[in-house]
Amino acid sequence: MIHADRWVVLLRVVVGGWFVKAVWTKFTLAFLWDVIPYPAVSPRFLAFHPKRIAEFAAGNPVGWYKDFLEGTVLPHSQLFATLQTFGEAAVGLGLILGLLTGLTALVGLFLSLNYGLASQWMSFGQQGFHVLLVTSMIIFLFARAGRTWGLDQAILAGSRQRWLRLLI
Repeated sequence: MIHADRWVVLLRVVVGGWFVKAVWTKFTLAFLWDVIPYPAVSPRFLAFHPKRIAEFAAGNPVGWYKDFLEGTVLPHSQLFATLQTFGEAAVGLGLILGLLTGLTALVGLFLSLNYGLASQWMSFGQQGFHVLLVTSMIIFLFARAGRTWGLDQAILAGSRQRWLRLLI
């Protein structure tokens, strides 16, 4: 393939765009002291999250994961909804910008594996989609996808830190 790294950039940006689209309705603007805006998880998503988790857990054939959803995620639904929302935003923006792509891909891999474990039993479409997301994250991680047409390339050019190469 000619310039395979550039085609990985296209995949990286498209997958990042999917994550941004997924998080679009989960955010709202809140105001600190009624003046300073900051992103917050929308009350609508906070109310919807426990219902969706209960649906994922209801018929889940993976016993330990069903127990995790019912025993850990449901009782702390607001925390997990917040982590999910900010995690998806970070993955989406990180992939689009090619910023800290190694770390971004690890977070995306973690999210994708959990989404797959939660919903894989619901339909074949869910299985295939999450397999593709997991595979994409592994490719981004090992191909160091942000080093081509990404901010990682600029960061590495100005740094001699070896540990930074692990994140990027």
